[in-house]
Amino acid sequence: MPLYVYECTACSKRFEFFQHYTDDPITVCPDCQTPTLRKVWQPVTVHYKGNGFYVTDKKAAQT
Repeated sequence: MPLYVYECTACSKRFEFFQHYTDDPITVCPDCQTPTLRKVWQPVTVHYKGNGFYVTDKKAAQT
């Protein structure tokens, strides 16, 4: 199950929750009990390992 980060706009606290993809987003802050939680979108880091994944790899020039 993925780990989602939520932030409360009322008390500015961040929380992490394990949720299934099909679960509804959480809207009530567990700390201050206000319905002001929003999901925080974070970039995903991708590391390519193995042969054939290099920064200098480019598509061959077409003639």
